[in-house]
Amino acid sequence: MNYSRPSRIRPLFLAVGIACTLAFGLLASSIASATLGTTWTTRTSAADNSWGAIAYGGPTGQELFVAVAYSGTGNRVMTSTDAITWTSQTTPADNHWRGLTYGGPSGQELFVAVSTTGTGNRVMTSPNGITWTVRNAAATSSWESVTYGGPIGQKLFVAVASDGSGVMTSPNGITWTSQTAATNNRWSSVAYGGPVGQEKFVAVSTNGTGNQVMTSTDGIQWTSQATPAVREWIDVKYLNGVFIALAVRGTPAIERVMTSIDGITWTVRNAAAENEWQSVAYGGGLFVAVSRTGIGNRVMTSTDGIQWTSQTSAANNSWRAITYGGPAGQERFVAVSFSGTGTRVMTSENVVAPAPTQAPTASPTPTNAPTTTSAPTTTVAISKALTTSDNQLPATGDSSALAVLLGALCVFAGSFITLRRRGA
Repeated sequence: MNYSRPSRIRPLFLAVGIACTLAFGLLASSIASATLGTTWTTRTSAADNSWGAIAYGGPTGQELFVAVAYSGTGNRVMTSTDAITWTSQTTPADNHWRGLTYGGPSGQELFVAVSTTGTGNRVMTSPNGITWTVRNAAATSSWESVTYGGPIGQKLFVAVASDGSGVMTSPNGITWTSQTAATNNRWSSVAYGGPVGQEKFVAVSTNGTGNQVMTSTDGIQWTSQATPAVREWIDVKYLNGVFIALAVRGTPAIERVMTSIDGITWTVRNAAAENEWQSVAYGGGLFVAVSRTGIGNRVMTSTDGIQWTSQTSAANNSWRAITYGGPAGQERFVAVSFSGTGTRVMTSENVVAPAPTQAPTASPTPTNAPTTTSAPTTTVAISKALTTSDNQLPATGDSSALAVLLGALCVFAGSFITLRRRGA
């Protein structure tokens, strides 16, 4: 009898079993994240203010979402631990708060907001997002955006303005110094990132001719970079290994995205629609951008930052900013808006199936009634997973368990067939 052939078959079936486990694991992962970034729900903001920026951060164990606004009376900040229930916070100045970030030296991290209006008070800081203090900006410029970054030992906050000095920096968010921008453009957004060893600050502007990007390795000395298209570039972020810039206008109108690996060489991309795109975030393997214009399509998503797909927004509001964050296992995209009545926040998260309720107790079996045999547990588990609707997807844990079960069945089947052939 020839035993060499079965000995070759057994590893083959084991390999197939492992492949099945991986394949079903990937399927489970895609099921678990099927609604992230594509299904949106409106949430009630703390007030119908013109919310212009949002960030997630805070001391360990006290993290929260923080949004700042252009309008409101003493309540131009709102906070939330889950992005669903929001609370107004007292603000020390009713300025047009436009930029917001969280960062700072270890143990001294702060939320820092910058404003386009005010007199000597165009910065405010908070250690927890709730208690705020005004700070003197380096100049009375229209500060549009702020970020935190820099080389180790030289990290600092950097803010850019659409007029005046153009740039200001601070090591702690409290004391600020004016810096000279590369050009007198209307700088609208700034970010920090880049490949390891090539990190830099990158800013974009809404005006200029072929020079709508400037870069700096230290936030102090800035250099103009060539841009492939003249657009009103309104936002730039470094996300998942790529700089992404968004524009509100341009010709041709569909080319409202621009990407770069290093912040120096840029490529124009097509947006999903000719909307006025405002802000972009990344999470759960997905880039998501929001717009202030459009009919039912004020969201677009991308897996690579290059190809974009329209998604249905929760409301046709003027969506101005988006972020990604939340407690572990409850992360979500959160967008805030300038307009809407009680709908100035929208969120997108994975939809998880609710835990099954206990089945009602069966009536006593009548005497002489035939006994019903219970279905095997594995059959019930598989049936439950495969018949779950899109709006009630299985939880990640359930999907992973199903993947392991199906993979194990593949391994078992392979081993069984091998043994049968060996005994033949």
